Parts: sequence; C-alpha cells; structure tokens
Amino acid sequence: MKTSADRMKKVIRCVLWMTTVLSLGEALLVFSQQPAEILIRNGLIVGEAGRLQADLRIRGGEIAEIGRNLTAAPGARTIDATGKLVLPGGIDTHVHLNIVRTPNTRPGADDFESASRAALAGGITTIGSFIGQNPDVPAAQTLSENAAAVSRTTIADAILHFTISDPAKLSPADITMFRERGVTPKIFMRGMGFEQRLSDNLKLIEAAGKAGLLMQLHAEDAALLAGAMDRLVAQGRTALVGQNFADSHPVEAEEVATQRAVGFAEFTGSPVYLVHMSSERAMRVAEAARARGLPVFTEVRFIYLHLTHEAFNRPDGATFTGAPPLRNQTDRDYLWAAIARGSVDAVNTDHVGYTREEKMSPDGSVQRPREGSNFLQDQMPLLYSEGVRKGRISLERMVAVTATNPAKLFGLYPKKGVIAVGADADVAIWDPDLTRKIRDEDILSNGKFSIFSGWEVTGWPIVTIRRGQVAYENGKIVAAPGSGRLAPRVRWQRP
Repeated sequence: MKTSADRMKKVIRCVLWMTTVLSLGEALLVFSQQPAEILIRNGLIVGEAGRLQADLRIRGGEIAEIGRNLTAAPGARTIDATGKLVLPGGIDTHVHLNIVRTPNTRPGADDFESASRAALAGGITTIGSFIGQNPDVPAAQTLSENAAAVSRTTIADAILHFTISDPAKLSPADITMFRERGVTPKIFMRGMGFEQRLSDNLKLIEAAGKAGLLMQLHAEDAALLAGAMDRLVAQGRTALVGQNFADSHPVEAEEVATQRAVGFAEFTGSPVYLVHMSSERAMRVAEAARARGLPVFTEVRFIYLHLTHEAFNRPDGATFTGAPPLRNQTDRDYLWAAIARGSVDAVNTDHVGYTREEKMSPDGSVQRPREGSNFLQDQMPLLYSEGVRKGRISLERMVAVTATNPAKLFGLYPKKGVIAVGADADVAIWDPDLTRKIRDEDILSNGKFSIFSGWEVTGWPIVTIRRGQVAYENGKIVAAPGSGRLAPRVRWQRP
C-alpha cells in the first residue's frame, strides 16, 4: 500500500519531469487546473436528448454524473452555472494550420498552439487540420511527423486529415493505415490535376468507401474555374477589388462539381462529405441526393451565413476572400433554412491565421489570393447570436452542427460531441446574455484581427473545459501547450 510520502515523491518526480518542457509556473498551472472533481451546478444542459436543468459532475476527464442536487466530493471545484448554458465543446474539423511543412499546406500565422487559444476562447475544444501529401515521402511518415508535432503543441484536442494530390502515390496499405489511425482523406476537385487523374481519383473514392472511410471533397469544377479565370485575365480584372474574386469562382462551378460528387457517391456507394458549401444551387443538389438515400453529407462555412459578396466592394474587400466566395443574400437565407431543417450536417470555419497585412498585401491577385481568415474565436458566438437568438435556428440545431454531427462523421462519437455519462468532459459554459463587441485586440489567433471586428454579439462562452481541465476562463487561456492530445477515432457514422 502506497503511503502519503510515496505519493508525494511521485508528484515531485512528475513536476520535475514537466519542468523539462514547461516553466515551473506552467507546470504548477497544469496541476492547479485539474482538481479531482468539477461540479457544474444548475446549468441548462443541451444535447442530443434535449434540454435539462441539472448539475454535471466531471471526474477523471470524463462526465461522471448528470442529475439534480448533486453533492460535491471533498476538494471538488464547484462552478455555479445558474442562468447559463452548458453545451458540448465545439468541434471544428476544418482548419488549416502550420504543423510540419508539406506541399499544399497553406501559409498563415497559426499553429496548433495559437489556434487552440482562439478555439477555446470561442467554445471549441477539438480542432481538425489538414496535412498535404508529399509524393516523395511515404504517407505514414508524413502523418507520424505531423502527429508528433501536434502532440507537443496543442491545447485543444486535435484530429488530422490528409489532402491527396496524387492518388497514384497511395497504396492499399496507405488506405488501411488511414482507417487504423482515424485519418479522413480529402480531394480538391477544383484543380486541373484532379481532371488529369480522374480515373485514379474515382478508384480512390471507391477504395476509401470500402475501407470504411469518409471522403472529403472540395466541390468546384476545374474547367469552369479555368474558363472564368481566362475571362478575367482577358478583361484585365485580376486585382482583388470589387467583384473580381467572386467572378473567378462562379456558382456554376460549385453546382456542377456538387453534381459530379453526388455521381461519384452513387456510382461507388462511397460516402462523401462536401466541405464549405456556399450556395443554394449546390445545396439543392445535395438535398436531392440525400432524399434519394445517398451517403452525401454537407458542411457550411459559417462566413456564408453572415456576409454576402457585397463585402468584396469594401476597401478591405481582399480580407473576405475564400473559396467558394461569398454569395448572394438569397444563398445566405437558404443556408440558414437548410441548417434549421437538418440539411446541413456541420458548420465549420475553414480557418487560416493570416494577418490583415497578409490578406491585404499588394502581391495578392485573383490568381494568387490568400483564402481564409481568422475565424475560430468568432464562429460559435456569431452562430448563437445571429442564429439562435434571432430565431433562425434552435439551440439544439446549433449543438448538432457544431458538436454532435461532426463527432459522428469524424469518428469521435460517443466520446465527444455530447454531454453524456462516460463522454469526454468537453464542456463550454455560456452566458447567453453577455453582450460585447468583437475587437481585434481580443483575438488570440496569431492573425490578430477579425473580419467581424465591430460586430456586437450576444452570447459568449465564459468557461471552456477540455477533457476535465479548465482551459479557458475569465478571458484567459489557463491550460498549457501539449495538454491537448490527438483524439482517438473510430469508424464514422451517420448523424
């Protein structure tokens, strides 16, 4: 039987080990933020089963008990959530971060540490980033190197996706490896390289489906994009001003590519996940496929819910670039309605940590735009303020598209995405009446600005708990880099 002295020696050894990678202050902070138990009292818990006014007991990194009038254990930390919302931690599966540099990895100022800070402040506890295929390096090696780097730095929990540029460079063993490691592949349909390797890409989609993988597709038609670009060049419209960028990505390109993606799913029987859908026309194609029972799943980039292409006419219009581009008011309205009726499975960011100076750089052009921006911190509060509070969507739908559905589609359920006994204690406590403006100086991403700066938002997370550890509180990150982990994943399932 271990004595108290033995236990103290173990704690001291652990502290000494942690100070080899953290400062003493950081190491002590890690311990101080992990009481044996956290009891969240009298919050409105929202999840798959609906709403429940109750207490929530967290122990050992998991949700241990849900009920009324629970008694706190000795030494437990108690958080009074009266008048507050208790939601599952958000899961944003679509971010682009710097990890280990590989081809097709977007530049930008954020790695997993800085992106985690922004995510946790926005109520998001798990983030998923893409790594690019290096044709000269085995896929398993690329994945291992990136996974090691993530584990050293992340504060939020993490998952990885693998962007495939050359399917011929992958072997059946690589597909098996993706399944075993819980990695979701992605293909860009928008480049001519996709067309040149069309037969191999179709075989890959079929093989992925047979292996139990969900294939992510960026659905824009390469030929139509090339034609649009030729027109703009001929007209001398290559500067990132006015509607030039919007015209370089016409809605027809998204609609046609979505039709092809549906065809791939129907022909192969493989499930496909259409990332950042922006338009009514593309969404209608996906909805018709779903009505026929096809395994077609949809994601909306949250910026499409709040802005239209008119933003490109502003002096800082280049800061709003992202593909597909912002669309019309009718598209915006249709996407809100699609979320409300359950046609949208996930709402994500497509976050890239560019600075304002990078987005507005004079070397940018329609041919060389910097796509994406700093979104992780704003996404959930804006969805609540503009969606739930204004009656566009229910609170349950918000939880579904930001937590439960992504957890199911990306193999994290039932450990994540829900508030249930036995699930990871990924919890965000929200003050639904807290009103404040988005300000550049509050942004924790290394990009240090928000395209939504100045917007007044009501409803903010005030405490974010990641696997039982308070990670964000009182406007500050209180968990150390490396305290997050690559989340274990299982086979995907339908939402």
